[in-house]
Amino acid sequence: MYSTLSKAPRLVRLLPLLVFLGACATGAIREKQLTLPVIDGATPVGQQVCLECHEGVGAGIHAHLTDFQTMGGTTGCEACHGGGSLHVDADGDKILKFAELRPEESAAVCAKCHSGGKLMDWTHSEHALVDVACTDCHSVHAGGKVALKKQDPELCFDCHQEQMAQSNFPSHHPVKEGKMTCGDCHNPHGDLNTDELARDLCLDCHARHQGPFIFEHAPVEEDCTICHNPHGAVASNLLKQNEPFLCLQCHESHFHVTRLGGSVPANNVAFSAYNPDGSLAGTPVAGSGSPPTGGDTTGSVAQGTFVNPADPPATVQISNTLGEHSWQMAFGTRCTVCHLAVHGSDLPSATSPSVNRTPSPLGGIADPGSGDGQGWPSGGLGLTR
Repeated sequence: MYSTLSKAPRLVRLLPLLVFLGACATGAIREKQLTLPVIDGATPVGQQVCLECHEGVGAGIHAHLTDFQTMGGTTGCEACHGGGSLHVDADGDKILKFAELRPEESAAVCAKCHSGGKLMDWTHSEHALVDVACTDCHSVHAGGKVALKKQDPELCFDCHQEQMAQSNFPSHHPVKEGKMTCGDCHNPHGDLNTDELARDLCLDCHARHQGPFIFEHAPVEEDCTICHNPHGAVASNLLKQNEPFLCLQCHESHFHVTRLGGSVPANNVAFSAYNPDGSLAGTPVAGSGSPPTGGDTTGSVAQGTFVNPADPPATVQISNTLGEHSWQMAFGTRCTVCHLAVHGSDLPSATSPSVNRTPSPLGGIADPGSGDGQGWPSGGLGLTR
């Protein structure tokens, strides 16, 4: 017992280390380890010595860096390629050649200067983790501040062929139209151009969907890409699938599309549960008496009698003008026909308010200008959205 208790504090102290090792083993912490290459024994000889053989490569932005820009470090060609003394003596060897360096080595050379701002997350980026080198996108000796080999998005599409195809789908962001680029959303040296959730990047442009709303749609609060493919989609509004199939993946209770509909008979209990005076059918009315042998089919109830539920006095014939395929037509169409504000609403179920409509005792919405003048429908269901 004593030995077990004495080991407990030691295990507690090792717990943070175990958690860290577990995170590394599961890939929760991913980082590319950069290795700076060095030419052993090489010393600087100056950029002018390099230009005696390498004419025309000194026109790039790197060749014009001054001492204060490199914070007292080596300037010129040798800032990236290493000391050139052995290279001059060996007639072409003993120099750092970016085409022969591993991605983590060439990135380490660049990171000596380029490690701030959006570049500071390079070691955690997807590009670094899949061995994309800086020179795959950038030309070291080219002019210009960024020195890309191609312009965005053509440069990105060289590798991201699937996204290039999606940008030509009927619904897409205006990338090929030249109104935005991949860099508007993506940081090629890190992740997305946001320090918050991915949805916050979408809301920078689509601010009207931010809310707050009384009734929030859960996927909107979590991630826009649950429903939308930002690179392009065949369905409208960048949806991953057409309606209602996208919505039915979560809202399975709306599978009424498989139900057959039709006219509701007059003796249907669901539509004949009320007497003309508003009381439930089959309940005693004012007065006293005994149940009659037959039901009252005239619509009037005598004092002191009971109403026979099997032959109710207050029945409503509901005619379905859409026939037996009414449910398919209602629930097989786009959900946004009724649920207009799918990103969030101040109304229940994200529906649209009805105008000049009164509640019906049948549980629907009836037009007061039709039927019996009390909100009871005549002909169709009288439902509005």
